[in-house]
Amino acid sequence: MADVVLSGAIRSNLLSMQNTTKLLDETQLRLATGLRVRSAIDSPTSYFTAQGLNNRASDLNNLLDSMGQGVKTLEAADQGIKSILKLVESMKAVANQALETKINPTTITGNRSGDPLTGGVEIAGLGALATGNTLTITVGEVTASVDLGTASGEVSTVQDLIDWVAATFTGDEPLEAIINDEGQLEFSAANGRAMSIEADNAGTAVSLSELLGTRTSSTNGVNRDKYETDFNNLRDQIEQLASDASYKGVNLLKGDLLSVFFNNEQTSKLDIEGVDLTPDGLLNIGVIPNDSGDHGFAADADIKTVVDTLNAATGVLRQQASTFGANLGVVQIRQDFTSSLINTLESGASELTVADTNEEGAKMLALQTRQQLGTTALSLANQAEQSVLRLFG
Repeated sequence: MADVVLSGAIRSNLLSMQNTTKLLDETQLRLATGLRVRSAIDSPTSYFTAQGLNNRASDLNNLLDSMGQGVKTLEAADQGIKSILKLVESMKAVANQALETKINPTTITGNRSGDPLTGGVEIAGLGALATGNTLTITVGEVTASVDLGTASGEVSTVQDLIDWVAATFTGDEPLEAIINDEGQLEFSAANGRAMSIEADNAGTAVSLSELLGTRTSSTNGVNRDKYETDFNNLRDQIEQLASDASYKGVNLLKGDLLSVFFNNEQTSKLDIEGVDLTPDGLLNIGVIPNDSGDHGFAADADIKTVVDTLNAATGVLRQQASTFGANLGVVQIRQDFTSSLINTLESGASELTVADTNEEGAKMLALQTRQQLGTTALSLANQAEQSVLRLFG
């Protein structure tokens, strides 16, 4: 089939309309996508430059997430230090309460009836007591026994019993026995712990009524044992709290290392050294002995030493909190800087590729007008051939 022959005027108008349509399509696409450079074909330089800027911005965004996790790790450590400080203050309060508590001795004063006792009175024969019986005295957690009799290591008279008590109960569990002005046997445990006196004959209980009357046990003393237990319980809580102050497996209170990177090459970073903020670590808070014969709060001087140790631990905690705070400030500054840099990179990329909607809108109106004019021009060009057609009409 032969090609349709178009006049020069019509061809020119048609070509102009095709170009206008192409420009109109391109403008519509820019308005729809918001981009004037969508691929390397549009502008290789702008496209690849923008892609490089966006890639770096994306990498920095990943680093920003890592910095945020570093901040959370530091915040976890800071919260741990604050809680440990409160526990140390509680321990200090317990120690001060112990210091203010004056130890009162536990006493047992006999109320036997009959003649007043003297040192030379034979114990065997006082009521149910007899040679071969065993006397057992307990002060706190210390228990000692002695047999009645005249053999070596046994006691015969009241004075023998007094001497045996003085020689047996010494150190942290002292006990003193005397005959008071009323002729009653009196025992005094200076440590304030519970005390009891019993007698038996081959395991069968024997009455002490003729030696002591009905007073064979007493708990009316005052001691500091409870404060020792409370102190050690709080110390254990510090150890547990320090172990729990971790974030995503990193515990700065147990000596772990936290590295926060600020660029993709990992040449810019901040290494945050953890410390051992446990009682056995930098806090140096020892366990208060509370075993029989070894009590840490028995002497005022020992308690004052403990308070000094707690004051030193408070200083260590505050200093480390300041160090972590400074590190946190550095990370947050780098966070802000990285956020601003990401915004700069993305803005720069946008300037290379994003379309100006105002400009593209104006182009759209102009191209639509041009298209309408082209259609009118094409119609006018066709009128010449229509005139020839009328000759055959």
